[in-house]
Amino acid sequence: MKLRIDLEKEYGIVLEGGGARGAYQIGVWKALREAGMKIKGVAGTSVGALNGALICMDDLGKAEEIWGNMTYSTVFNVDDSMIGKLKKFGVRSMKVTDAAAEFRRLFSDRGLDIAPLKKLLEETVDEERIRRSPRDFCAASFSVTDRKEEDFDVKAAPPGTIKDIMMASAYFPGFKQEKLGGKTYLDGGSVNNVPVDLLTDRGYKDIIVIRLYGIGVDRRRFMDIPEDVTVHEIAPRRNLGGILEFDSARTRKNMKLGYFDGLRFLYGLCGRKYYLDMPYSEAYYFGRIMSELDMFKEWLRPYVKEHEFAKLTGYRVYTEKIFPFLARKLRLQPEWDYRDLYGAVLEVFAKKMQMEVYEVYTPDDIVGKIHELFSDRLTIG
Repeated sequence: MKLRIDLEKEYGIVLEGGGARGAYQIGVWKALREAGMKIKGVAGTSVGALNGALICMDDLGKAEEIWGNMTYSTVFNVDDSMIGKLKKFGVRSMKVTDAAAEFRRLFSDRGLDIAPLKKLLEETVDEERIRRSPRDFCAASFSVTDRKEEDFDVKAAPPGTIKDIMMASAYFPGFKQEKLGGKTYLDGGSVNNVPVDLLTDRGYKDIIVIRLYGIGVDRRRFMDIPEDVTVHEIAPRRNLGGILEFDSARTRKNMKLGYFDGLRFLYGLCGRKYYLDMPYSEAYYFGRIMSELDMFKEWLRPYVKEHEFAKLTGYRVYTEKIFPFLARKLRLQPEWDYRDLYGAVLEVFAKKMQMEVYEVYTPDDIVGKIHELFSDRLTIG
């Protein structure tokens, strides 16, 4: 694989808020870190701020441990077994007394009890390590007391307050409120869930936004990004689950998705669902298509009657009729090219053969499998 990103540059990372979906960002960071990307600074909102602390500490191991073992009781004062029953069978599966007790505990003192989350921050966030880090670190929040957005330069904060800043950024509506530094705060996503401006205001020119599609305000819609600033975006194409779905099976899956989406970004991998290493020109893949027409005929079988296949001769019938037909069926963009078409057909076969999604494939990997499966009907090469 060939990198398509300039590793000589220093990048700023923007981490969107999105609750339990935050595991995805750790997976992306792992891919960027393995590639040797220079991260100059991080700006985050809500869970993005919490992940930002781990990135600032450069503690990938701790991040993977936390997200890989995430449970509802990691964040809330709840009984995980009770939550499991609720998810699987619904409220009717519980005794009325048990359900009432669980809801009383969950919503004690007019809000979700997040004492476990505070304990996790206390045990995880190393203030001195963050202050010693060469990386800038900013977090967005909203001060209910002052009725305005409050952004933090975390490393410049008074001693002993960094954990409070993390909480201030992540006070999701419904959490039990406690004053921090004499003020009441609300989740920063309410005003700035994708805090690109915290880095552009500090002169950053190359920025990577890691999306979660969380609930909140994406203020980029209302701001002018300077012309000399390049903003890249890494975003999931698959559902990350609910923002309060703190389930380890889901968070592990999201970390893996984030890792491979990070590879997609770094190496320009193709594919909607799969990860295809296709670094050559459109002309190369057009040549591949024309040498593998039997494979395309196999894909067409559900749409073309058997006796009609005899009429599929000559290149023009393919370039003028068959390939545009395939592109429509595969829902390619109007500006599709033969690289797009070839990759899309390979994905169809990969799915049909139930190939593992989380792996990087070359066209030869998939074509080889296709040849094995349909060896009695294909002549490829």
